[in-house]
Amino acid sequence: MTVSVFIGTSLDGFIARPNGALDFLPEDGGEPHGYNEFIATIDAIVMGRNTFETVLAMSPWPYDKKRVVVLSSRPIDFSAVEGKVEQMSGAPAEIIAQLAATGARNLYIDGGITIQGFLRAGLVQRLIITRVPVLIGEGIPLFSTLPHDIHLRHISTKSYPSGLVSSEYRIAD
Repeated sequence: MTVSVFIGTSLDGFIARPNGALDFLPEDGGEPHGYNEFIATIDAIVMGRNTFETVLAMSPWPYDKKRVVVLSSRPIDFSAVEGKVEQMSGAPAEIIAQLAATGARNLYIDGGITIQGFLRAGLVQRLIITRVPVLIGEGIPLFSTLPHDIHLRHISTKSYPSGLVSSEYRIAD
């Protein structure tokens, strides 16, 4: 199982404003920066409830025919995306085991709290972080407290004409 993160941040490390707004990100994702190639390799997307509610407001539904799993212990109204989304709850290792049992091999973890939980559990192998050339000063951070250092191995960095800078890392063994 390969567990990956692909996410955009402000240069100061925020994935959203304090109210969850993403208005500092380039409209429509900006210029091509590897997302389409990345998502083509993914079997399932795992996100938290807050991220799901943000994505639900996007039109059209951005994940087409991909399997989407929303993590929440409370009931969620899926009527707007009937048949496209499922709900799970439990520890990150339990989620991985459930998805592996159904044949998923490449997971995309999305949403700050969810990413942080999977990192703390030692389950993420790959991070692709695209920095947007803007400082927003405050917001929801990509990273939070960790029980120990997580050492990374730099794979590549690409810069784009708009100023986006995308770096890929693997978790060092």
